[in-house]
Amino acid sequence: MSKKQIAVILSGCGHQDGAEIHEATFTLWAIHKNGADYRCFAPNIMQHHVLNHITGQEMDEQRNVLIEAARIARGKIEDLARFDAAAVDALVIPGGVGAAKNLCTYAFDGPKCRVNKDVEQAVKAMHQAGKPIGALCIAPVLLARILGDITLTIGQDAKTEEHLRLLGASHQSTLHGEITVDQENKIVSTPCYMLDSRVDQIADGADALIQALLRFL
Repeated sequence: MSKKQIAVILSGCGHQDGAEIHEATFTLWAIHKNGADYRCFAPNIMQHHVLNHITGQEMDEQRNVLIEAARIARGKIEDLARFDAAAVDALVIPGGVGAAKNLCTYAFDGPKCRVNKDVEQAVKAMHQAGKPIGALCIAPVLLARILGDITLTIGQDAKTEEHLRLLGASHQSTLHGEITVDQENKIVSTPCYMLDSRVDQIADGADALIQALLRFL
């Protein structure tokens, strides 16, 4: 029996301007730990900007999201423009502020954000096919913007919770390592670094999320 294939969409490399490395890495770890396999994807676009992760200051350089995400995927990554929902069983989007800057414009536009067309197409294709979708940290706002009336968690941040409601989604408060499961829409989310988390708590959340996704399959 072949292993279940889980697509992972990365938004770069580094939590301030790309994918959160702990969340992305523990997502990949949890997928293998629970007997599945993964395929990493990222949009072939330029990052919104590049930040110095020590000072938080913007740097005078440009980086490509796909190339940066390849650092996490150890080079084994695919252009999201070629995503085929029929070829995978589930989809996961780790967080990091890059998810809110590169995959969509939520970091700048709040609930009026625009979503990258390749991200939107991938999420819609999976949802329409009845396949489960997971989102970590801030990434649930992407799903709310695309799908609207779904149930999600971003932990306990009141402002983001209100934005989810404005996008038509329902929110459930969660603590470290906890997940929210929308059974009807087959969507699983976990707060991760939307809370003041330790790295082991990130692993707990990622593991619980992947296990819940696999229960749908």
